[in-house]
Amino acid sequence: MQRIFPSPAILRSSITVCSIVLATLRLSAQNSLNVFVSSWQPSNTVQTYLIQEVHRQYDRRRADLQRALSSPAAMTAYRDECRHRYLQLLGAFPEKTPLHAQVTGSIEQPGYRIEKIIYESLPGHHVTSDLYLPSGKGPFPGILLFCGHEPESKAYAAYQRTAILFAKNGFVVLAIDPISQGERYQMTDQQGRRVMMGGGEHILFNADGLLAGTGAVADELWDNVRSLDYLVSRKEVDSSRIGCLGNSGGGTQTTYFAGFDPRIKVSAPCSYFASRERNLYYMGASDGCQHIPGEGENKLEIADFMIMAAPKPTLILAGKFDFVDDVGVRIAFSELQHVYSRLGYPDRCRLFVYDDGHGISKPKREIAVSWFKKWLCHDSTPVKEGDLPILPEKDLFCTSTGQVNTAFPNERTLKDIDLSNANRFKTTRDAFAGRSDKQDIIRRVLHLGKMDNTSISVEWTGEASSGTVNFKKAIVRKKGEIPLPCLVAYPQGPVKSICVWTVSEGKSRLAKDSIALIESQLGSGNMVILSDLRATGETADNPGLSSSNYYFNKEYRNIMTALHVGKPMVGQQVTDMITLLDFITEPEGLGLDGRPIDIHAEGGDAVVALHCLALDRRISVAHLFHTIRSYYDLLNDLTQKDQYQYLLPGVLKYYDLPDLAKMAGPGKVFYE
Repeated sequence: MQRIFPSPAILRSSITVCSIVLATLRLSAQNSLNVFVSSWQPSNTVQTYLIQEVHRQYDRRRADLQRALSSPAAMTAYRDECRHRYLQLLGAFPEKTPLHAQVTGSIEQPGYRIEKIIYESLPGHHVTSDLYLPSGKGPFPGILLFCGHEPESKAYAAYQRTAILFAKNGFVVLAIDPISQGERYQMTDQQGRRVMMGGGEHILFNADGLLAGTGAVADELWDNVRSLDYLVSRKEVDSSRIGCLGNSGGGTQTTYFAGFDPRIKVSAPCSYFASRERNLYYMGASDGCQHIPGEGENKLEIADFMIMAAPKPTLILAGKFDFVDDVGVRIAFSELQHVYSRLGYPDRCRLFVYDDGHGISKPKREIAVSWFKKWLCHDSTPVKEGDLPILPEKDLFCTSTGQVNTAFPNERTLKDIDLSNANRFKTTRDAFAGRSDKQDIIRRVLHLGKMDNTSISVEWTGEASSGTVNFKKAIVRKKGEIPLPCLVAYPQGPVKSICVWTVSEGKSRLAKDSIALIESQLGSGNMVILSDLRATGETADNPGLSSSNYYFNKEYRNIMTALHVGKPMVGQQVTDMITLLDFITEPEGLGLDGRPIDIHAEGGDAVVALHCLALDRRISVAHLFHTIRSYYDLLNDLTQKDQYQYLLPGVLKYYDLPDLAKMAGPGKVFYE
């Protein structure tokens, strides 16, 4: 198993990124309040740190896989262990409830019939789908068709043609609208029109779902489980012959589903299957429905999710000029091929790459149907696609209005479901205050482990001034962590106390805009320290790499990579704040142990400060500005930008922010 090399396409995109970085450097060079020299390229620091951890985790995975390939028994054990870790990441699913399925219409077509189906994956939460039934006498093999991110979803031309081609070859096909697409947009106006694209909804609802331990992947997976329940309930379907396929986001769903549900016998992801390691390195994170926090920490690559299905027949469909990395596709498939060969079934694994881009084009559809016919019908006759007329989107609507939100007055949206999930843990949160292991729980949620007693080192790099205030520049280091840039201002006389300020926008903004406040603190005999926690200020990601117009969070790339490696950004920033406390109190730093330390923090840094206050008694008081006061603030208004800066998966299973304020004690926390 080898490390990976850049493709020409990626190199071209890297050149574009470098141009952005160089422009940033020119601006940084003009800012005397920056601590890092411009040649450092500090905007790359956090992502570099995280990608190094990605590589370490996947190096360990490669070693595990290499050992597993030594024998069929070892390979089977590896596959089963991957599945076990996957199920642990997903967590518990709800109980199955009645589907209350209804057929709302039917369209007769030459050689097949389309039925419009609505059912409830959860009580009051409706799934819309089109069922393609071939003419003739069944039972027929069944296919779940998972749709990509196209707004029309099941009505998208390529998906209609995929379903029709399968139906004309003797398959029953259930084409499903995923959450936030087709007729299932969760955020609509009074006229039922979507207010944003489905990918945007996936990102926002993923954050809210993760707070209570679910997330977009689990949400879609559960819909697909219930969709399969419906499909196999049909008398026209042979439940022993079931397959699934999908393109793009549907390829993601296929990959997560094929090894999860044992009823799936054959699968074919299209325009998705590749190398997660390369994707994160070259492109960064994608939509919320394409990542589960902790995948890297648990040594799960994209290939592993298909390995979980081995040795069931698997076809990988790809485009040579797809933005889905062709080199990554071939690396991941090579691993899959070795696994199938070691298990004794090399013919059950195939890669088909066509000379096109993203999507399930005609050649890919023909190969896919041929593949499913071979394994589910024992028919190796090649399939050719003729002229397949399609229908307008409205003709395929299952609801009367085109959206479940307007068709069902009491529709439960994902927002309702996420709130309900969070409320299920209220009793546990209410008991948090009485627990003796509160700090241990907080550390587990933050993924801190044991607190590191490693000594700090300090590099004093010069001085800077803003208005009448003079600052000394310091870089504070702790082994294994990202260096912290600090500006330190001394009072004229002895230091009475220390005032630490951190804001998401960075210390330079404070040094420029808050001179009067800083002067007041210094005049009272207090030292002032302005610092950038990682992923803020000087080490903030380049805005061109995490578009807030799409991801709704300027640090989305870094935060999602952090979640992938099992180190939530909030937890990493708590580590940074503790390092700042060490800088203040330890002899290697300022040596001011015993002085009162007041923290002033804004935005995401305020949530960090509150966690730090609960863990470290060196903080005297925390003043928190422009921040959430409860994680329910996010659940009640998921359109807040930069909400990912607050994100801690599963936090509401244990505590909420008011619990931390209560834990700190009276007179310790002030919201201003």
